[in-house]
Amino acid sequence: MSENVVHLHKPTDPPTDDTAPTVLTVVPEAPPVRPVPLWVRSGRAIKAVATHETTRAAARAATRHSLYTFNGGRIVARRAWDGRTGSRYERMIRAAEAAGNLEAAEEWEERLQRFRAARHHRRMDLLHSPVEAAKGVAVGAGMSIGVLVALGVVMAINTGQVSDVVTPLSATVDFIALLIRIVQIVWGPALSVGPFLALLALWSVGRKQHAAPAWALPANVRNGEGEPITPSIVVKALRDLGVPALRNAIKEMGDAGASMLGPITIAGCGVEVDVTLPSGVSTIEVQNRRRKLAENLTRHEHEVFITIPTAARTVRLWVADSGALDEPIGPSPLVTDDTMTADYTKGKAPWGQDLRGDAAALSLYQRHLLITGLSNQGKTVALRSLALWLSLDKSVQFLMGDLKGVGDWAMFDGLADTLIQGPTDEHVIQVTEMVEGAVDEMNRRIQAPPGTVFPPLIVLVDEAQVAFMCPAKDADKRPYGGSKANSRYFMAVRKIHNQGRAVNVLMWQGTQDPTNENLPKLVREGAHTRASLALGTESQARMALGDKAVDGGAAPNLLRPGLDQGTLVLASSGIAIPAGQSSITVRTHYIDDDAAEVITDRAKALRDGVTTLHAIDRGVEHDPLADIAAVIGDAPRVRTKDVLARLSARNADAYGGWSFLDLKRVLDDAGAEPHKSDGVMVVSRDRVVRALANRDCDGEGSASAE
Repeated sequence: MSENVVHLHKPTDPPTDDTAPTVLTVVPEAPPVRPVPLWVRSGRAIKAVATHETTRAAARAATRHSLYTFNGGRIVARRAWDGRTGSRYERMIRAAEAAGNLEAAEEWEERLQRFRAARHHRRMDLLHSPVEAAKGVAVGAGMSIGVLVALGVVMAINTGQVSDVVTPLSATVDFIALLIRIVQIVWGPALSVGPFLALLALWSVGRKQHAAPAWALPANVRNGEGEPITPSIVVKALRDLGVPALRNAIKEMGDAGASMLGPITIAGCGVEVDVTLPSGVSTIEVQNRRRKLAENLTRHEHEVFITIPTAARTVRLWVADSGALDEPIGPSPLVTDDTMTADYTKGKAPWGQDLRGDAAALSLYQRHLLITGLSNQGKTVALRSLALWLSLDKSVQFLMGDLKGVGDWAMFDGLADTLIQGPTDEHVIQVTEMVEGAVDEMNRRIQAPPGTVFPPLIVLVDEAQVAFMCPAKDADKRPYGGSKANSRYFMAVRKIHNQGRAVNVLMWQGTQDPTNENLPKLVREGAHTRASLALGTESQARMALGDKAVDGGAAPNLLRPGLDQGTLVLASSGIAIPAGQSSITVRTHYIDDDAAEVITDRAKALRDGVTTLHAIDRGVEHDPLADIAAVIGDAPRVRTKDVLARLSARNADAYGGWSFLDLKRVLDDAGAEPHKSDGVMVVSRDRVVRALANRDCDGEGSASAE
């Protein structure tokens, strides 16, 4: 224990006299610094060296290369054993029996019997082979000596030297002696180097098979980035999936677990393989472990898709190349081909590519459409690209409501008969009345004579959840939103879903984050084509696509929000879906606003001119002749049936029940009679404008006379 030190000193400001007191200050002595023992310093140094990355890398390398050699020997020995015995056939028989494939088991049993018979025949031949070999050697040696002697005789006759008779024999003996000498020289080094060459060969086999623990492998192999998918990798991934029945079945199969696999084929930016599961393993057990399966295959979860084909107890795995799904696909043919046109009845819209890299084209003929997804995942662009393609068919008419109102559909101004843009309750009211006007047009078409052909009318509402959740009510206290029987928007959509398809009145909707509140069940089940981008939960995926698609492997909730923008899962009879699957994953083309405007300009050039309405005027006094002039717009002439359709869209209450006779009566009274042009009845813009001018002049003259 240390002692305190006593210091004697005077105060800092001593008194003037010499009798200043002496102050005693006790200063504690600092504890002595004890040296660190040598064994502690040595231990720390050893620990630092042992845990250094260089040391660890050296240890991994030593372990890796040692096990390459050892396990390479095991692999070579196993191959040799398989080649000499029937163990390979026996493993295949056990694998077929475990998979329940008795026909394959019988076939492998026959192959094993043939192998054993051939092996028995070879062994019986070995009993007689020494005698036969000795006879062969004797005969061969005798013939060789005879030939050499004959050659020597010829040489002796030619040279006249009798000694030349043995020259060929002596030369042969000298050559054999040279070979023996060479062997004697090489034999010693060969015995020394031979084992090292054998070890090198075993090391090479082990290195190619990565026969070492994962922690000892190099970083690039350990990470598995870009590792090709092989049967052994798939079998190991399934074995380590955590399904006891599957693991035990594969264990009984031995290395022949690959018998569960069909051919591994290249499919677009990945590979595809069918896996027949052993008895006692259900497909849902594999589907529920998608993430673990992907990680076992050294892939991310979004790079592995599991679907259910038609074969029983079978799952179909599609495994993408590492990072391939993060690469964008090419531009849309709508952008690259400025001569492309559309055909609503027989054509298909170029929407994107499937996971195999094949073009994904969608038929829109008489199919109601619903697209859902989280916000900012590309829903509007995906929906708009279909409308852009269909706009290139000049017979198609559009009624559009954009309840986001940020200009995503502005390029359809002058192309759509009605375009309402905005997120407020007033905009919802306008969109609801637009849809109700389409219902009136649908009813008018239904009452037309049988066989009447009607042009397609697409009623498109983007951000439809705004309409369903609108709290506004009309004068009769009927809500515009909601999902009850008195909801105006809900009932209008339901009516179109029920009967619109037969007369080419189709409902397209895009909505966010589907729930029972913002997307009622009856509405979502009324769509023939249902597509979904990234969603948050499986329950939302079931609302978007239906139970059948999700049970069959559709999983939009596993798409990555923000990273898989434009990638959607689609359930529809309008697209080619592989046999046995209920859905298909499509990576849609991205068409930006500038490219969309170019496409709509081409579509407008195909038409005579469309006057787009931005509001629905209902229940107010109307002027039929002025309304006819308004719907004709700047076109020189418009077919009478198109005029009737536009009038109905403009004011369904006033014109929804009009027929050709009603239109003709108004025009005849005004002196703007419809006439034929190229075999069809049309209304002339000049005649209608002239009739309006004459009527206004007559009105002014009457007022002046008064």
